[in-house]
Amino acid sequence: MNEQQFGRRIKQSLNHGLKVDEPIVSRLSAARELALSHQRVGAPASWLAWAGELAGSFSTPRFLVSRLMLPALVLALGLFIVNYWHQAQLAQENAEIDAEVLTGDLPIDAYLDKGFDAWLRRSSQ
Repeated sequence: MNEQQFGRRIKQSLNHGLKVDEPIVSRLSAARELALSHQRVGAPASWLAWAGELAGSFSTPRFLVSRLMLPALVLALGLFIVNYWHQAQLAQENAEIDAEVLTGDLPIDAYLDKGFDAWLRRSSQ
């Protein structure tokens, strides 16, 4: 029987209303106080303590949320913002081109003519 099983059995016995005499209660209280006085106080963690925490937390569900899901969420949000900005830039460029076409001297049918593109290429050379 290991220590945890022993502790559970004692807890169950106490929860079921085990009647304990006053001398036993005082001895248990004194033993508890003695054990607490001998308990070592932990030294303050150094600035490298996070390395041990990181190595021990790879298997916990908290690891998945804090170390994988949060950066993935930030990355997805960043990609969404960049895509939104790019689409807004394209819409603005298209609006400028439309405004130039509508305010130009040529009729719109000239821009739709297939030969017009060839004429523009020849005239630009």
